[in-house]
Amino acid sequence: MEEKDPIEEMLDRTGCKTIHISLQECMYEYKDWRKCQHLVNELRDCMLKHEKQKNEAEFQSEKKKN
Repeated sequence: MEEKDPIEEMLDRTGCKTIHISLQECMYEYKDWRKCQHLVNELRDCMLKHEKQKNEAEFQSEKKKN
C-alpha cells in the first residue's frame, strides 16, 4: 500500500488543498511566484484560518474540562 504524502494529508485536514493545487498550476505555468502572489496569500490565509479554528476548538475543549 502506498504511503500518503504528509503534505497532502495536512492539506486535506485544513481544507486548503484546492488552493494549493491552483498555486502549483500557477507556478508551473508562470515559473514566477510573484505572478502567483494572490494564490500564495490565499493559501496563507486558509492555513491561518484553519490554525485559528483548531486553537479555538482546543481552548473550548480545555475550558470544558475545568
